[in-house]
Amino acid sequence: MSALLLLAASGLAREVIAVESAIGAYDELYLLDDDPALQGTSVDGVPVVGPIALAADEFDGDLLICAGSGLARRHIARRLAAMGVGSSAYGRLVHPTVELPPGCSVGPGCIVLSSVVMTTAVHLHRHVVVMPHAILTHDDVVSDYATLCAGVALGGRVTVEEGAYLGMNSSVRQDVRVGRDSVLGMGAVLLEDLPAEQTWAGVPARSVASRKQMVP
Repeated sequence: MSALLLLAASGLAREVIAVESAIGAYDELYLLDDDPALQGTSVDGVPVVGPIALAADEFDGDLLICAGSGLARRHIARRLAAMGVGSSAYGRLVHPTVELPPGCSVGPGCIVLSSVVMTTAVHLHRHVVVMPHAILTHDDVVSDYATLCAGVALGGRVTVEEGAYLGMNSSVRQDVRVGRDSVLGMGAVLLEDLPAEQTWAGVPARSVASRKQMVP
């Protein structure tokens, strides 16, 4: 018997449930969420059995953080790490339509949804989420907790740093760096490096605000 424990009863969790229901890699699925109103209920047939801290208890299976926000995934992972949960506790979910050519790697905790294309030497680090129909070309590196929304396209040798968020149908030119905890808006075209903690949008993409400025 194999089991998968999903952390955060989110829309992303529902997408993971749908994929896992189709491929059947695990015999049992469970959810954890810190909202007391959700505990004891179910999401798409998967029971919510308690708060996220229960993931630090002995569990014979894999964990997968399903918070949609990379910042939230990082918070959960660090919180559990402080309770003794290491990277080896996390599984991976890759939709069966996704081919992983030799030389590509998908790190622990990653979620890769339908019809994502990875060409060669693409590396996803830990807890990366890649939404449907994203295209990652040669030598791209996507760091921990980054989120690539549906239809994102990365040219060759792009580096996406930790916690960055790339909006739907945004594009990044080859050899460009997307900074830590930055945001690239929907449909934006990034032609130069995006500094850390800034939000850029438009064609070509230009600065909108820093993420620090956006926090009240």
